[in-house]
Amino acid sequence: MDLQAQQGLMTTYREAWRNRGIAGWAWTIGLVGFYCMLYFTDILEAPAQAMGLGNKWYIYGLLYCIFMIGGAVYYLKHHGNSRYNKLRISVNVTVQVLLGFTLPFIMPKLGGKEFYFSYFWPLKYDYLYPHTLHDLPLYMAIYTIVGSLIVAPLLAIVLGKRWYCSWVCGCGALANTFGDPWRHLTSKSTASWRFEKAAVHSVLAFACLALAVAIAGQMLNYKSPGFEMFAGQVKSFYGFAIGSILSGVLGTGLYPILGPRVWCRNFCPMAALLGIVQKAGRFRIHVKPDMCISCGNCTTYCEMGIDVRSYAQANESFTRAACVGCGMCAHVCPRGVLKLENHWDEASDKSRQGLGTVDF
Repeated sequence: MDLQAQQGLMTTYREAWRNRGIAGWAWTIGLVGFYCMLYFTDILEAPAQAMGLGNKWYIYGLLYCIFMIGGAVYYLKHHGNSRYNKLRISVNVTVQVLLGFTLPFIMPKLGGKEFYFSYFWPLKYDYLYPHTLHDLPLYMAIYTIVGSLIVAPLLAIVLGKRWYCSWVCGCGALANTFGDPWRHLTSKSTASWRFEKAAVHSVLAFACLALAVAIAGQMLNYKSPGFEMFAGQVKSFYGFAIGSILSGVLGTGLYPILGPRVWCRNFCPMAALLGIVQKAGRFRIHVKPDMCISCGNCTTYCEMGIDVRSYAQANESFTRAACVGCGMCAHVCPRGVLKLENHWDEASDKSRQGLGTVDF
């Protein structure tokens, strides 16, 4: 049983803590409470100082890594027979531990500036603000600009958004590991898909607006009456509503009842931007014709809410902006119908015709 791709799936609906029962809601209340405490109180400051971690954000980073490593062990125990899964999760954990925690923690102690090399604009929404770039060492400023505006989109064209969302990003790393037990809870309804489209692109638009306001403020030197106040309000609102509430309190706190990609699917501006690029790129999920038995495993375990089965039933290879290339649909397919690949698709692979299933 341990060597079968479906090992670990049989208990999905038998374990109460993995469904929307009392245990699931208890998990949710605990996670939401923790994030409210983290963002809106200083309770963790004293423990952080006692542990030599400086402030609450480093103790949070440490806890983040611990829960992610524990989740990785859980994930690989159930799905580690896949070489793709082993490599993906190993890279994800390594990037988060080294670039998302250790390096930013060590750099200030060595006289440098705290910097997160694994994050880019627009996920790190203020990385391209003029004053942010001005305060960075030259090599960091160049890294931020080139990484955000050139490297990230280029890699999304060649490899799809999976290179970042499922291999590098810290938000995706927690969803890939700690959030994996709840992946089947992601809604596949048309209503959730419509909300996703509206919400995620609205956040991307707001991130672009915030950047435009910051750049305009720099060009005007904030001499326009009221502009400095307006720019400050835009930044503060973005940091509170999107950076705290949507990415933390709700984005992670709702894992046990809405699935692990609440933030990534519905609100992440980086996912939205790379998804748009991915639609024009080489990544797709290839469907072997006339092999699907309609078991539904692929759709059930899609953490991004994509009805993969409908494509398999139609014998249609496809590219979806939402897809993060986690590979679980291919992993849980009992017949090997699905395959992740990088290929310059024909037009028929980029749009669906004559089918009732929604797509974008």
